[in-house]
Amino acid sequence: MEDEIIKIEQIAGEEIDPGLIQSYLNELPDKALRFGIRIVLAFLFFVIGVQIIKLIRMVVRRSLKRANADTGVMQFLDSFIKAALYILLVFMIASGFGLDAASVVALLGSAGVAIGLAIQGSLSNFAGGVLILLLKPFKVDDYIIIGDGVNQGTVKEIQLFYTKLATGDNHVLIIPNGTLSNSTIVNVSMLEDRRLDITVGIAYDADIRTAKEVLLKVLEQDEAVIREKDRLVFVSELADSSINLNLRCWCRNEDYWEAKWRITENVKYALDEAGIPIPFPQMDAHLNP
Repeated sequence: MEDEIIKIEQIAGEEIDPGLIQSYLNELPDKALRFGIRIVLAFLFFVIGVQIIKLIRMVVRRSLKRANADTGVMQFLDSFIKAALYILLVFMIASGFGLDAASVVALLGSAGVAIGLAIQGSLSNFAGGVLILLLKPFKVDDYIIIGDGVNQGTVKEIQLFYTKLATGDNHVLIIPNGTLSNSTIVNVSMLEDRRLDITVGIAYDADIRTAKEVLLKVLEQDEAVIREKDRLVFVSELADSSINLNLRCWCRNEDYWEAKWRITENVKYALDEAGIPIPFPQMDAHLNP
């Protein structure tokens, strides 16, 4: 033990060779210059790589368009190619600074469990995106209602991990693909025609037959109503303050909202002209003497 202490003291007491320091200082400018050149070349390589990635993405998009691929498929593949190529570009630049790609892969493999747990949400979203493209419950420009109807809108983009919806009030909903693939989805746009239902209440002392004739005439006169399908007016409920009549017809998906608003307005005009009142909610109160 004492011998080891003496050796350490001898090493610590030795003076550093000034020649080594001078040699290091002499080589420092050359090393700094080479490192600076590496940085400049890496920057140029990155800029060129970005342009090449853009070119590859453009070629792939054009090829998919010529093949009449679905817009959602094009958006998803574009996101995947972009992410993969940028990762490859970063690895290539890092290898120029002496980073061993094999060592990085081995490190990632050894840490695979921890990484998998950390990105399991992203992997779920990626898998959800793949399922959406394979099963096609909806496509770009479809109007969908998700779950209990809180989230709904027109599909604008199907990306690698998220899908973007545009709501009626011009907001953008960004929903994880994993959530979409595990939710109940109502695709309003999948079929060309859509049923339109409007409920209107009339007074109890009004003539039901006359009211039905008036409302059926409103449906027959509207240009958006499909003539080849049934047009119905029927009593749907005997409510507390009114007899509720339901108007049912069919129209094209693209005409649905305008037809609904127009027919609702025309129903009011037609009932007023026929002298059929639409009652307010009311309650009869009886007082005991």
